[in-house]
Amino acid sequence: ELQDDFYLNLVDWSSQNVLSVGLGACVYLWSACNSQVTRLCDLTNDNDTVTSVSWAERGNLVAVGTNRGYVQIWDVSANKKLNVLEGHSARVGALAWNGDLLSSGSRDRHIFQRDIRTPSQVPERHLVGHRQEVCGLKWSPDNQYLASGGNDNKLFVWNVSSQSPMQTYTDHLAAVKAIAWSPHHHGLLASGGGTADRCIRFWNTLTGQAMQSIDTTSQVCNLAWSKHSSELVSTHGYSQNQILVWKYPSLVQVAKLTGHSSRVLYLAISPDGEAIVTGAGDETLRFWNVFSKARSQKESKSALSLFTSIR
Repeated sequence: ELQDDFYLNLVDWSSQNVLSVGLGACVYLWSACNSQVTRLCDLTNDNDTVTSVSWAERGNLVAVGTNRGYVQIWDVSANKKLNVLEGHSARVGALAWNGDLLSSGSRDRHIFQRDIRTPSQVPERHLVGHRQEVCGLKWSPDNQYLASGGNDNKLFVWNVSSQSPMQTYTDHLAAVKAIAWSPHHHGLLASGGGTADRCIRFWNTLTGQAMQSIDTTSQVCNLAWSKHSSELVSTHGYSQNQILVWKYPSLVQVAKLTGHSSRVLYLAISPDGEAIVTGAGDETLRFWNVFSKARSQKESKSALSLFTSIR
């Protein structure tokens, strides 16, 4: 089942138009082209479960973080596990690719960064800064900066070579899982806070300045920018379980989408940038045309097809 856990990242959509979904001990792949479902892996025999999934940019490799602290790299076309990265001592809930480099964030508070072409036992970089679980991890569009969010309510920005954070933002009052770099404004970073915070905040990471912030009245689970326009989508938990679309910089709310009956913990954007998929603790995946020219307030028809076909 799709776990109702704020700290996990169990849905991702590849550049080749394939969704990966972590369900319990398994990762399933769903082709948006032909609706075919395949099971990529099953960790039952390892007495392990899936805690994160993330596609490499080319869409040929998928990284799978596990509850026991491993990161598996799978070649999807060959249906083959290439390697297993060790080093974390607790679950890996956040993954972020930068070319052949893979960053992983864990409940052990550490971030590792490794080159998957030369996987040694020793991580290439070991980033220590968070005091609690790392739950958000995103590389900037130019691949120069890594933003990390933690259950310690902190947001850090690391550059490609530093061992300590270049910037520290401490304004959030709850866990920072939702992180998104703007593809339109260089250095602009958005972050969202959990239940005790509920705010989306914007940062100019070039100057270290805090920009706008808005109280959304609900736990912020995810954020993503439109590829085509200066808009972003946020997904929410307690108490309204809604999906909101905002204009930037005005922060005018241009759409409100409802349909999930529990918190909208998972979000991914289609490769063409027009649709999103959301996943929730109500065990449904839903598809929405939020960024298309003909924006729809309703979910598209394929809402439950993934889950019915998996079951």
